Amino acid sequence: MPEEKEYLTQEKLDELKKELEHLLGTRRKEIAEKLEYAKSLGDLSENAEYQEARENQAAAEERIRKLESILKAAIVISKRSGGAISIGSTAVIKKDGEKETRTYQIVGSEEADTSVGRISNKSPLGEALMGKSKGDKVTWNTPGGSFSCVLVDVE
Repeated sequence: MPEEKEYLTQEKLDELKKELEHLLGTRRKEIAEKLEYAKSLGDLSENAEYQEARENQAAAEERIRKLESILKAAIVISKRSGGAISIGSTAVIKKDGEKETRTYQIVGSEEADTSVGRISNKSPLGEALMGKSKGDKVTWNTPGGSFSCVLVDVE
């Protein structure tokens, strides 16, 4: 099965590369030193420091695998304006029954953060917005119910 594409902004790509570099270098070395120290304390079966170091090692290696997978499948997106919504676009919507508009940038899953107005292209709203243009009526379903809005602008 082919890997899913990971859509990232250049900033997020750089951030993930930096994190991977840190994990592969500094963090692995720190964990190895803690493991060696814990081993020097003797009996490993009841050695809390050793167990903690092993757990940290497992977590770091899992994050390394995840980052390598993301970076391998990464496609850099650029901010788009106008036209139909695609990854990188910013959508200004007005939900039915609300007076205020809301603004969301459509990004890949790794960058989604609604607190700063970034929604995933795989989220219910993100999927519903994809390919839509200014003035279109958009409806999406969530476990909490069905919602509708008008796409006021594409930036």
